[in-house]
Amino acid sequence: MSCSLLEFCRLQELKTVRDFLFQNQKNDQAEEKNQAAENELSWDTSDWESAWDSFDNKEDEANPATTVEEEESAGQSAPWLYDCVVSMSPYSDLLVVAHEQKAVFLSAKWRTDDSGREEMTLAVSWTGTLSTEEGECVGSSICIPLASQKRSSTGRPDWTCVVVGFTSGYVRFYTENGVLLLAQLLHEDPVLRLKCRTYEILRHPGVTEQHEELSILYPAALVTIDGFSLFQSLRACRNQVARAAAAGNDMIQPPPLAYKKWGLQDMDTIVDHSCVGIMTPCVFDQMKNASILGGFNASIKGSPPAMSQYVTVGGGPYTGFYYAVEGSSQPLLSHVALAVASKLTSALFSAASGWLGWRNKHEEDSVQKQKPKVEPATPLAIRFGLPDSRRHGESICLSPCNTLAGVTDDFGRVTLLDLAKGIAIRMWKGYRDAQLGWMQVPEERGDREFSPSAVLPRRHALFLVIYASRRGILEVWAMQQGPRVGAFTVGKHCRLLYAGYHLMGVNSLTSQGWQLHTQQVCLLDPTAGVLRTVTIPFHLALSDKKSERAKDMHLLKRLTTILRSREVELDILESEAKNVLLDIKHPVIKKQALQSLLSSKNAPVSCLINVTRALHDSLQEQDPEAVDSALFQLCSSQLRLLQLYTDIQQLHSTADINTSPEAPDSLVGIEDELSSLSPTLQRYTQLTSRHSVSFTQDSPDTPLPAHTFLSQVECAEGGELKVTCTSEIVWNQLGSFLFWRCLTGESRLHQVCDTLQQAGISPQQLLSLLLSMWLHREREVLKTPEETVRNLHTLLIALSNMKGAVEESWDPQSVSPWWQQVRGACFQSHNSAAALLAALVAHRAAKASIASRADSKLQSEWEAVSLELEQWVVCVHQLEDILALQTLLLVPPPQGTSGGAAAKCSVKTLLEGGKGGVADSVSKWVFRHNLAPEQLKSILQRMEDKDDDKTEQRRGGAEKEKSQEGSDGSAELLVAVCHRFPHSLSPDLLFAHCCWEYVVQWNKDPEEGRYLCWAVEHLKLVSSPHIQLGISTMMWSTFIVKRFSAAAFLLEKVGKAPKDRLCRRDTGMGDKAVTSFLGCCVQLLQILMEADSAVEEVPAPTLSVEEAWCGAEGPTSIAELALEQRGVHYPLVQHHCLLASLLHAAMTFSLKVKPLSLFDSKGKNAFFRDLTTIQLMPSGDTDPGLVSLRQEFLLRVLTGWVQAIDDPSYSASGPGCPPLASAGPRADWWPSMCLELGALLHVNPDILRRHLVCELYNEGLDLRAEEVMLEVEDKDVLGSQLLVLTGQRLSYSLLHSQSQTQAAMELLARLPPTLCTWLKAMDPSDLRCASVPLSQTSRLVSRLIEILPENHAQYSLALHLLEAVDAFTAED
Repeated sequence: MSCSLLEFCRLQELKTVRDFLFQNQKNDQAEEKNQAAENELSWDTSDWESAWDSFDNKEDEANPATTVEEEESAGQSAPWLYDCVVSMSPYSDLLVVAHEQKAVFLSAKWRTDDSGREEMTLAVSWTGTLSTEEGECVGSSICIPLASQKRSSTGRPDWTCVVVGFTSGYVRFYTENGVLLLAQLLHEDPVLRLKCRTYEILRHPGVTEQHEELSILYPAALVTIDGFSLFQSLRACRNQVARAAAAGNDMIQPPPLAYKKWGLQDMDTIVDHSCVGIMTPCVFDQMKNASILGGFNASIKGSPPAMSQYVTVGGGPYTGFYYAVEGSSQPLLSHVALAVASKLTSALFSAASGWLGWRNKHEEDSVQKQKPKVEPATPLAIRFGLPDSRRHGESICLSPCNTLAGVTDDFGRVTLLDLAKGIAIRMWKGYRDAQLGWMQVPEERGDREFSPSAVLPRRHALFLVIYASRRGILEVWAMQQGPRVGAFTVGKHCRLLYAGYHLMGVNSLTSQGWQLHTQQVCLLDPTAGVLRTVTIPFHLALSDKKSERAKDMHLLKRLTTILRSREVELDILESEAKNVLLDIKHPVIKKQALQSLLSSKNAPVSCLINVTRALHDSLQEQDPEAVDSALFQLCSSQLRLLQLYTDIQQLHSTADINTSPEAPDSLVGIEDELSSLSPTLQRYTQLTSRHSVSFTQDSPDTPLPAHTFLSQVECAEGGELKVTCTSEIVWNQLGSFLFWRCLTGESRLHQVCDTLQQAGISPQQLLSLLLSMWLHREREVLKTPEETVRNLHTLLIALSNMKGAVEESWDPQSVSPWWQQVRGACFQSHNSAAALLAALVAHRAAKASIASRADSKLQSEWEAVSLELEQWVVCVHQLEDILALQTLLLVPPPQGTSGGAAAKCSVKTLLEGGKGGVADSVSKWVFRHNLAPEQLKSILQRMEDKDDDKTEQRRGGAEKEKSQEGSDGSAELLVAVCHRFPHSLSPDLLFAHCCWEYVVQWNKDPEEGRYLCWAVEHLKLVSSPHIQLGISTMMWSTFIVKRFSAAAFLLEKVGKAPKDRLCRRDTGMGDKAVTSFLGCCVQLLQILMEADSAVEEVPAPTLSVEEAWCGAEGPTSIAELALEQRGVHYPLVQHHCLLASLLHAAMTFSLKVKPLSLFDSKGKNAFFRDLTTIQLMPSGDTDPGLVSLRQEFLLRVLTGWVQAIDDPSYSASGPGCPPLASAGPRADWWPSMCLELGALLHVNPDILRRHLVCELYNEGLDLRAEEVMLEVEDKDVLGSQLLVLTGQRLSYSLLHSQSQTQAAMELLARLPPTLCTWLKAMDPSDLRCASVPLSQTSRLVSRLIEILPENHAQYSLALHLLEAVDAFTAED
């Protein structure tokens, strides 16, 4: 890691730039050629063009000269770039090259090279003449990037201003396109140098914040322009240029420039300067200066004054230090001389008049005489200097930290100044015509930035860059007394460009979060046409010539590069890595290099072993006291781990497959257990072997790389090996690497165990790796369960016989920790089949181990033996239950149903899920499979009658179809799970959990009204009123009442059934979903009332759990919460049920009603209260106005129901009536519900019945009307109402029918006059079904004669109607 010189930009059209700037020389040569050809009448440009090209070729050939004669010739005809004024933006996006009166601007562009790579280039963007005064030339230039005022800016400049100083004393400001913004004449001497200082982010809290400023150096004066004032003026002028270009008017006066002008005294000649900035001396320096200047009796101020420091170079003295106390001179204000005319048209006209010769000489003289007023300079005496009468300074370059400066002189020396002390601290010789620059390098991101201790500021290293043009060498020196850390041969005609500033217009607030992408030092090579920058690593500042750190860091980087390369041969990789590790001297870096090698993915195991052993041997040969103990210990431990890795690999690769050990006695009978579990295991295997997405690198079959093995296993202090778990995937890969071939019978099992035991890995960690791998590779295990089970038994016995596995001092009253670890792994695993097989094998292995221990000890151990075996019996039983439950949960749902992925369960999750965990899992499965409540009821009923063959035969074919739930046999699996959990999955508990699951899912998606309907249906199937009551109360308070109240208030506000948009806004459901929701509310409240009535008659149920699952601890189950609920207030529930029925009716039939207005104030206040509280209910005395409103609403409900009945085939259906729907507006229970509501709302039910009879006859449903007519009590009123309806029917048949016959007209003529007049007064348009058969009308008149008494006023009219109908029927 050393210095490097990187090319970052290419320059285009350099020849064009030179041709434009030196066009005068070109023309002079052309004139000489023309004078030589006097006899030629025509000009031939080829001669002077070829001469110029030959001059270019000669110059290019002279550039790489190295001899003394070539150097002298190059010095006589200096390179053209040295005669130019060159300046560059810190962002490298603008380059200015000026010569005499002309200038060329080059702007950055991006282009694609031949290889398709994007590269930055600088191309000519503007050329022109800058001078306006006669005889003036460009003396200095500078490019200042200006910050953007937008909040979205991230540190890039908005635009760049080009500042040019002329020999006439003018300073002019231009845009990137060469547009003149403003011109200032602040002093009438030539401008020697322009320099700029911008805001720098403070790295330390005690550093004084420096102000931005632009400094202009004259031979005997120094002008400093305030940066803020300059920034505002330049922005205003640029905006004015834009406005003038657009409209040509709107002259705006920008703010004046604030500047200070100092007359530098006591120095013979000044050629360059640096503005160090504001400094505050310490108290000692203040007293020292006061004593020197004022003598013994000098007085000082209480606080040190702030001073601006200026350093100049030249002659007499060689270097001068000036200090201007802040406040000693007031800033001057200059009126900005705008370069933009008020109107472009007038400017164009005046220019044109000058071209055409219209401007007279007097006007030109007056314009030239109008020069701005020049303010006098404030005298500033030199404080001190570095006198050297023969030495003359040429340039000074200020460091970024403002504490150091580099000075070049005419003796070929480079002097390093300490500006705070005012002394020269270092000098380099042999650098004639040198050019200087500074590099400030931040420390790399490392541990220092992420240290949790005190805040550590990021360190910076300072380097001085010197370009020796006479020698063509670019050097980098570490400050202050550091060595040369880099040197490059770059050619003799380059220019070193160093800006020393960044972005103008920035402060501490606007610069937060900015990343300044600037090049500190750029080397312009005109020969190659490129721009290069220097990159310096930070660590070079920390080392000197004799330090090995830089070399070690370079070797480490070299090793890292080799390890990352995939094209290096293995033998070369091994030799290079060995050489690098042996060459590195620093122990910390050597350790880092070894760790990089061991973590490499490309290095083979043999290479790792050989390199590590070579390093280990070299450390052993050294003096033990000089060897780093940590490095030696790392080598030893890693070498040991690599040896273990190769031993395991060799055992797996050289296995004797022919040897098949016989099954031990402890495994006798396990085949019978496997055969009994075979159907369940086969079904489980089918369900788990479905295709799934997996990644190759995560597969356990992937060979374990050596670097992964080393990262998982580490050496402890006592020499033991400890396995660390970084991730489950790597842990399973390590377990597969150690034991999988042992389980498949492809490796020597006992030798592997002996090797691992000798390596020092604890048996507990080996057991954990074995069980984790076994449980993870369940699919492979189930392919050949007999073989893998036998090998697992052998492995468990071998591991349990290791030292430290089963403690010798095992307490007989407690459970063995060794076997408890096996049970714990099986309990936590979601792979139920593998966990059950492992438990069966471990149970037998534990029984054999305990039996062998009991033979050698006293009989008092039998109690511990029974305790341990009892734990295994419970474990196996629990895992069998889990296997059955997991098999059921893995059954995929039918296509098109919702519900998400299948839930995974384990013994641990069920125990932590509480007593309702099993029922909760099954209820989620029921929801996923979209199992209807009646379907679930039939499955549970079949489970109860499973052993009754006669009952099975009585079910019939329809029930057999229900029992076969598709081809997946999910019903049989559900029955099997219910048999294993008879208490946890009792019908009441299962229905209660299914009800709760459906209502929870409905709450997530209220648009699915079916979920709430099925939740209510499941609740109806619960036989215990106590559970019903609790579930209903919790459903109402948790999910229902909020939406129910919102729907009630919405109907009250709208006054009718609201539209879909309003329903979604207030209730979160559409209008159809709201209708279904209100119907479910009615059913829920009815269930609640029925359950409350039956609670007193039935004792509360006792919730029990299976014996194997008594240890379940977790959240309270739904059934337990239901039994803990308080009783409800029956009248309050009935009151809400009444409101729900009214709302449901209003939404079903789209009626206009304000439901809450049908109740008095007591009734309104009682709504939406807690159903368990006692509220003040409405009394029996009801306002007749309310009763009238209620009656009108119920009558409209009955009318809506009759209109909704679709019965077109009634006339041909005979005496029977077609069945109506069980739900919706055509449900057959609407009339009875209206009568029940009428009784609760104090409405006369006989009025409702009479209205229903009339509506049915009006609709033509005579048979249904006759059924309801039997219940009517006031026959007289009904007879009068039906008499009118009969007259309307007969009037339609005789007078308004389109098919009137002659017989009908004759019959009408024979009718009594009173009857005829009465029929003509009837309006048949009120009939919804007018064309009713005459037989039905005749039957209706007969009913009228029966119900009307003979003394009725309209009895005779009824008789006349009967005669007329009979006669009409006879005519037909």
